Amino acid sequence: MDGQFADTLPAPQTTLEAEKASFLKQPKAVWATALAAVFAFMGIGLVDPILPAIAKNLDASPSQVSLLFTSYFLITAVAMLVTGFISSRIGGKRTLLAGLAVIVLFSSLSGLSGSVGELVGFRAGWGLGNALFVATALAVIVGVASGGAGTAIILYEAALGLGISLGPLLGALLGGWQWRAPFFGTAALMAAAFIALTALLPKTPLPARKVSLADPLRALGNKGLRTTAASGLFYNYGFFTVLAFTPFILGMDAYGIGGVFFGWGVAVAVFSVFVAPALQNRFGATKVLLGTLGLLMLDLAGLGLAAGHSVPAVVALVVVSGALLGINNTIYTELAMGVSDSPRPVASAGYNFVRWMGGALAPFAAAQLGEHFGPQVPFFAGAVAMIVAMAVVAGGRRYLAAHEPHVV
Repeated sequence: MDGQFADTLPAPQTTLEAEKASFLKQPKAVWATALAAVFAFMGIGLVDPILPAIAKNLDASPSQVSLLFTSYFLITAVAMLVTGFISSRIGGKRTLLAGLAVIVLFSSLSGLSGSVGELVGFRAGWGLGNALFVATALAVIVGVASGGAGTAIILYEAALGLGISLGPLLGALLGGWQWRAPFFGTAALMAAAFIALTALLPKTPLPARKVSLADPLRALGNKGLRTTAASGLFYNYGFFTVLAFTPFILGMDAYGIGGVFFGWGVAVAVFSVFVAPALQNRFGATKVLLGTLGLLMLDLAGLGLAAGHSVPAVVALVVVSGALLGINNTIYTELAMGVSDSPRPVASAGYNFVRWMGGALAPFAAAQLGEHFGPQVPFFAGAVAMIVAMAVVAGGRRYLAAHEPHVV
């Protein structure tokens, strides 16, 4: 046994060391795509600090303002089904540029909105651009990056974490001056990303086989991918309960809210890049997911108990949730990319179609629950969603077994 253990132990360490060594040695095209992804992900948390200001200036209720998230993620989810269809016909680079152009257009229009209804509609258009860009960016980074798929996914999650952390900060800095300014700021950043990708990203070859509109749904026929996506749906419900509802109970201005969610986003980034790979390598994806989902359930329950009673406790629990969310983001993405035999872009589209539905439902449902039953109830509902996410992982554990590291 000792000899066998000694022979097999170095293998995962060697792989991990190789990935770490290649992490920073990437082509310019990878860095350009990752930077554009940072800007794209900034759009998720950009409106967080200005939600109360939007509600005040446009005479809207929290549940009406929450539709800014719902329309964005609903269109993002549905559009995921067509991203592979489009990119397999016009190429990854053109799809990325099309997504960026759509975001520039609709983020600019969002800044010109005269009513909450217009703003909700323009955010829906923004969601279309986000879907075209985000789904394709992961596939492009995986295809171009050196160091294997694991390194590429960590790069992608680093971009996600950095974007999510910087989005609220930008929203606070610009939104503290004028609530429309963050939308125009995003348009300028995405225009810069468009120029960078045009110059630095080489033309991506078309895949050997064109993707049909039904392929992402067929990919969900794989029990491993279906388990990952179903659990991800409930996980994202809790994720966006924290992101979309907490600003309304903090009682802070845009700068205060931005500071809280900047800390939250930094925790997402750090734990997704540095902690999640180590935990997965040591314990395996399902054990890590079950553990972090359980801790997130307790965190959401704690937020429910603190809501309306202790702002410092809410702030602390929000930042802690960022660490748990960062770990889960990486694990879910790793599973979605590797648990089935479907091509990665197709698997990503099917997975994201399901999981973003949780992001679409949570903001409006949380606001409605908060308005009718008090600020504690949305977080308790999020905690229940984590229990369901854990049950799905536990029930489908055998279908995820192929993605587990070798254990001796």
